[in-house]
Order: sequence, then structure tokens, then C-alpha cells
Amino acid sequence: MEALVFLRRRHFIAAGLAAPFSSAVRAAGTTVMVLGDSLSAEYGLPRGSGWVALLERRLADEKIDATVVNASISGDTTSGGRSRLPALLARHQPTHVVVELGGNDALRGLPLEMTRANLAAMVQAAQKAGAQVLLLGMQLPPNYGAQYGQRFADLYQQVAREHRAAVVPFLLAGIADGPDSTRLFQPDRIHPNVDAQARMLANVWPQLRKLLK
Repeated sequence: MEALVFLRRRHFIAAGLAAPFSSAVRAAGTTVMVLGDSLSAEYGLPRGSGWVALLERRLADEKIDATVVNASISGDTTSGGRSRLPALLARHQPTHVVVELGGNDALRGLPLEMTRANLAAMVQAAQKAGAQVLLLGMQLPPNYGAQYGQRFADLYQQVAREHRAAVVPFLLAGIADGPDSTRLFQPDRIHPNVDAQARMLANVWPQLRKLLK
């Protein structure tokens, strides 16, 4: 099986929606908001075991005062995130926004330019609200074609460069493309399991830590 098989349509677009939830490492003025899909919404995982929950613990361990808000919904697209973002910015007033969206756009065959425009709009909206932005990139399996896959992966780098945002090229690096990727996925062989969550955070943390400084 291809290492990136988790991106198949029928599993990646989750049937159930995980409601956004806030967690409480409440503190002095720093709020990190994660706007994502099933990869950040703890789809199929025990509550409190996903990479966003691990981020809270990492912040506490490093004595970084911050509130973490997980505004992720399974199955969300960049259009959905873009439409939800203004209200979320007004409600939570985050100092940092982590955008983990785009995979479902490709699965639904949405135009790449629309995905790019939505990502750019979210970055600009968050920056206008005074937040620093980190984009979490996604990659597609080989069956989508090398050219299309590369163009999709490049969207994140392009938007980050044009709008001076930080970027993680591939959230699932070392998981979906690792030598033993199957053991890091749930039984559906689509969504990362509990054991993969620490690696996801490890991929995010270096870039986010720079912004928090």
C-alpha cells in the first residue's frame, strides 16, 4: 500500500463532525488557535491525545504561558475555514493562528487556485487581526500524479512566502512517508493513530516555537 493512502476520499472526509473545543492553559495574553480538519480534530482518537492536546502540554512543560484553542472540524476545507475564521478571530483574539487545511480540497477535486486563494485570505485575515500565522502543509499520494501533487504541495510554500507567514512543508513527514507507516495509522489506515501524534507535534513545534519567541 502507498505510504500516503490515508488521503483516500472516503476516509479522509470524515462522516462525523468533531465540534471545535477549547483547552485551558490560560495565561498572559498569548493564544494559539489551530484551524484544521480531522488531522487536528482528534478524529478516531481518545479526547486529549491528539497533537494539539500534546501542544498544550509542551507549552506547559516549557513554561510558556499560552491558551490553546482547537477550532478544527473533521472534513473541513479551506472554504469552510475561511468562512469560519472571522468569527473565531473575534471570539478568541489569538496571537498565533495555525492553519491546517487543504487536503480535503484536493480530495474533492476543487481548483488549486481556489485553495491557494483561500489559504492566502486566511493568512491575511489573521495577520490583519494581529496574529502570527503558521501554515501546515499537506502532500498527496502518487496516484494523483507527480505534477499535480507537486503543485498542490507548493501552494503552502508560495502562500507563506508571499505573505511572510511561517510554514511546515508536510505535517505528516516521518509518518506517512516513513519506512513503517502502517503502524502509525488507525485501523482505517487513513488517519494517524495515537502513536503518531507526538511526531506530528515534533514537525510543528520548531516553527511554532520561533513565532512564540
